[in-house]
Amino acid sequence: IAHAAKNADRLYLATDPDREGEAISWHVREILAERNALKRVDVKRVVFHEITKNAVVNAIANPRELNSALIDAYLARRALDYLVGFGLSPVLWRKLPGSRSAGRVQSVALRLICEREAEIEIFRPREYWTIEAVFSTASGREITARLTVLNGNKLDRYGIANEESARAAVAEIERHEYAVRSVERKTVKRRPAPPFTTSTLQQEASRKLRFGATRTMRTAQKLYEGVDIGGETTGLITYMRTDSVNLAAEAISAVRAVIGRDFGRDYLPADRVFHRNRTKNAQEAHEAIRPTDFSRKPADLADLLSRDERALYELIWMRAVASQMESAVLEQVAVDIASPDGKVVLRATGSVVKFDGFMRLYQEGNDERSDDEGGQRILPPVSEGETMTRGAVKPEQHFTKPPPRYTEASLVKKLEELGIGRPSTYASILQVLQDRNYVTLESRRFTPNDLGRMVTAFLTEYFLRYVEYDFTADLENSLDDVSNGNVEWRTLLRDFWTAFSEAVGKTRELRVSDVIERLDGELGAHFFPAGEDGRDPRRCPACGDGRLGLKPSRSGGFIGCSRYPDCRYTTELGVQTGEATFTGTRELGREPETGLPITLRKGPYGFYVQLGEAEKGGDKPRRASLRPEMAPADLDLETARSLLSLPREVGRHPETGDTILAGIGRYGSYLRTGNRYVSLAPGDDVLTIGLNRAVTVIAEAGQKTGKSGKAIGNHPEDGRPVELLDGRYGPYVRHGRTNASLPRDADPDSLSLEQALELLAARKAKADATRKTKADATRKTKADATRKTKAGTKGKARKTGKRAQGKT
Repeated sequence: IAHAAKNADRLYLATDPDREGEAISWHVREILAERNALKRVDVKRVVFHEITKNAVVNAIANPRELNSALIDAYLARRALDYLVGFGLSPVLWRKLPGSRSAGRVQSVALRLICEREAEIEIFRPREYWTIEAVFSTASGREITARLTVLNGNKLDRYGIANEESARAAVAEIERHEYAVRSVERKTVKRRPAPPFTTSTLQQEASRKLRFGATRTMRTAQKLYEGVDIGGETTGLITYMRTDSVNLAAEAISAVRAVIGRDFGRDYLPADRVFHRNRTKNAQEAHEAIRPTDFSRKPADLADLLSRDERALYELIWMRAVASQMESAVLEQVAVDIASPDGKVVLRATGSVVKFDGFMRLYQEGNDERSDDEGGQRILPPVSEGETMTRGAVKPEQHFTKPPPRYTEASLVKKLEELGIGRPSTYASILQVLQDRNYVTLESRRFTPNDLGRMVTAFLTEYFLRYVEYDFTADLENSLDDVSNGNVEWRTLLRDFWTAFSEAVGKTRELRVSDVIERLDGELGAHFFPAGEDGRDPRRCPACGDGRLGLKPSRSGGFIGCSRYPDCRYTTELGVQTGEATFTGTRELGREPETGLPITLRKGPYGFYVQLGEAEKGGDKPRRASLRPEMAPADLDLETARSLLSLPREVGRHPETGDTILAGIGRYGSYLRTGNRYVSLAPGDDVLTIGLNRAVTVIAEAGQKTGKSGKAIGNHPEDGRPVELLDGRYGPYVRHGRTNASLPRDADPDSLSLEQALELLAARKAKADATRKTKADATRKTKADATRKTKAGTKGKARKTGKRAQGKT
């Protein structure tokens, strides 16, 4: 810019017409002035809300000076974000180890997600029943109606609360004859949705295309930057960061031409369709998101765009065109079918699309689900007083459902409704929450992680005012007051900082243990939910006497036992389900024969029991792993002794005569016969399995895998067996650790010991050759490196000697 301004008379600053855009222009002017690049250059600010030729020409014809109020509002907003972020984050680092950051909008979004999860956790389903009956008209057409009045009383949602009441209602319905009591018809118009803003684009792309907010904005950026059309890069959509629903006048003329040509005059309103912006604090710096040229239909650009770009462009094109189409006309019909005394009434509802209007092209998606989802029905014509023939009566049980977790779409919508944040910031806010490990996005729904819940609990406990929804939204209103020149920006900052710094100062004397104790009480219901068995969820599963609670650590927090250091039970943060993660030692009793203690311990591969203690220079103590289904808290001395006696002898195999042993290894319970190991099924107990069952398990394992372990003979060198097995890639022979596959044309049944020995010898020779080649290559590499090092050292010495001679 500085280079271009040298030969210019005037510099036009044409950044966005909002407070951030005004500040950018101000920054540009200030930096150019510091470089003395504005001598004899007249600097003017121009503003246009739509990127069209007429808008640009009109803006340049009517320039203005920089708006200091908008610049002040920007400075205030930036300072507020810094004050909150840099004020709260260090407090979190010191008082809540493991947390990473907080922010003016970020923390409020996190609170929304955590509070929704808390609602889901305390939700208790409520049972209710609905009853529908099928009626036939005189012409044989069927109508399905739902019970709304029983015994003269109008039913609410929970009017029929259980199966007994439902059966009684069915019996009452079946006692009567029925006729049509009333037919209500109402014609309604449904207006099209406005063209996209940034937030509504993110919401609809999430619903219809399953795009995340970041993916949506990245794809929209590519559409805005454009593609090569006829040798020229052409932008396909207008600017995608906007909170306005307005379209440029020439865009409306273009879209109306498309509607009239492609859909007919019936779909073209007499005048343009006006849409009102429902977003709080909308700055409307740009027009709505729309195609730059409505004549470029999605199908025409299919070969020029990627799959994501094509899908998003089609969504934008259809939404923008539909926004200016005629309203849809629907006729809603409600038919009441009643008993003669009027004490039993069933209602059938439906609708008929009289004119589809914009619905021919586009219908807005729905993100939330309801308890009673159903499509629109089209009812047959009936008249008042017409006799109806009752058919089957069907009672149906329902349970209320918890509120759904937020999707990216519904969270953006909620933030927008509350007036929190700006459209251009939503995608980055949602990404930061995931990057900080505060939330997880699974199946398109946000679930708060335990760290995120602790951060929210901390902020609501000590900084409630600054994460309240109204407070954050009111700050946006205050910034708008600064933009309008009604409030001085330094006054706004001073008022905010006075109270905020006082709140931060109060946390300086807090100890981490005090914070953890408060959070333990606040989040106790989450981490220690009551179980159906009635047991205390905070009871330590290791020692049985201690109370579980939150504990601080440098990496965040964990759950530990109150009897520390006697009980060293710990587990990671998470909902406690009774599965122990024990890191301490608990004595179960003493072995009667030796008098040595038997203890329960936790190692890298899980729980185990140990007999005695390890002595320096002595043998390792006997140990045995617990089976996965064993609960450490329920382990007794006798079970521990049985585990330590493993592997135990089950008996001798009736066919081979080999001893069958049962034991527990690193990979679970097993049976061993000869050199063969077979894993036990979950239903078999390694401590009690008998000989008959063991033989059956070994035989079934051979049938499943084909690894019968058939011995061909003994190796002449060491006397160990040579076996024939059937593996994943076909039959092979095994001797010790050497395996050799059989050739494809070999017959396993006729394989002799001599043939097996030849295959094993060839395999071993090949393996030895490979190892030798690798060893030679390694030695050569090391030798080359040594020579290069020596050569470099000699060259350096020669250069040093020459320099020394020159100096002399």
